Amino acid sequence: MFKNLKLIFSPKNKDIRKRIGFTLLGLLIFAIGTTIPVPGTEGAISSLGLWELLNAMGGGALKNFSIFALGVMPYISASIITGILEMDIVPYFTELKESGEQGRQKINQINRYIGIVLAFLQGFAMAFTFVKGVGTLEYIKIALILTAGTAFLLWLGDQITQKGIGNGISLLIMAGIVYTIPKMFIDCFDTLIINRTASLLIGIISFVVFVLIYLLIVVGVVFEECSERRVPIQYSNRSTSSYGRSQNYIPFRLNSAGVMPVIFASVVLSIPSFIAGLLGEDSGFSLFVSKYIDYTTVTGFILYIILIFVFGFFYTKMQINPKELSQNLNRNGGYIPGIRPGKETEKYIVKILNRITLLGSTFIAIIAGLPIIFSSFLNTGLPASASIGGTGVLIVVGVAIETCKQLESSLINRNYKGAR
Repeated sequence: MFKNLKLIFSPKNKDIRKRIGFTLLGLLIFAIGTTIPVPGTEGAISSLGLWELLNAMGGGALKNFSIFALGVMPYISASIITGILEMDIVPYFTELKESGEQGRQKINQINRYIGIVLAFLQGFAMAFTFVKGVGTLEYIKIALILTAGTAFLLWLGDQITQKGIGNGISLLIMAGIVYTIPKMFIDCFDTLIINRTASLLIGIISFVVFVLIYLLIVVGVVFEECSERRVPIQYSNRSTSSYGRSQNYIPFRLNSAGVMPVIFASVVLSIPSFIAGLLGEDSGFSLFVSKYIDYTTVTGFILYIILIFVFGFFYTKMQINPKELSQNLNRNGGYIPGIRPGKETEKYIVKILNRITLLGSTFIAIIAGLPIIFSSFLNTGLPASASIGGTGVLIVVGVAIETCKQLESSLINRNYKGAR
């Protein structure tokens, strides 16, 4: 770690420092934007209710009804839609998926178009729900401003990806959550110690346990992100003598999907809450959502865990194609010892991916579920932000690790080239 810090401040890594500075500037712009309300809507939202999850994912932008109130969630929703269409449902999307890098760029472009459309529809629905006493043109104007905010964030995310460090969209989600985490700890401190119902000692012990749970989440995510299954491979056109004892292998991460299953599951669960918020808290659908789908309820919590598993397998399949991997191995003269090339290799890779994805998704589900269990089901009296904050910490740590890995890789590559 300290070695990497020395490399960052090395004179020959000036461009790395510029990329880090550009990333921080982009995140600062996002943080400022979450505090700028849409003109004419100051104080439109007094209570979040079922919208609490969306607000936490957007860094409090929704509560301020800011220009970034929608965040990048419409784009995430679009990614889920196109991802489902790629699974042999629409041949066009399946062909794009199998077209390599060019196809992925086209799908990414389609995701942005669909995301913009969804942003306008959500923006109009939000304006109609929260802003009262105005005409249709005013609703359209607010929807356009919110859509422009989402479009700007998508552009900003692309700029961070290209000119900064890490995945821009993921970093924006992380930044929004980081913005709300301090408030979560302050709320829990007030609940357990300042406004306690039990003795001071019990309040202090409860708060310490609460902090330890979140430290456990951090340690767990680091362990999960760094764990991998290494499948040994050999090449028929390479002799043992020329390569010595070096061992080639394919590394499969314990959870190849990273924190995306948690993000996707959170977005899917937020959709019924979004619709319920539009209909009003007294409507039958809103009562149904708050009683059965909100993930602080038993059924909602079970649904949330199931969605994490579903998206764990779904996103892993999007990231790794066993058939393509098997064909590439065969094309390069590689094979897995004891496994016949071709169909047998593909089946073996599928078997390994299913096993490690099941284990990785179970690990992520446990880590994401711990705060919800302690805050919602054990009568600890913790505020709602505590259960939402567990998912947030999981996403933050996962994205931070990925960004650090990319930074470390850039430093190593540059240092290696410089040494040569």
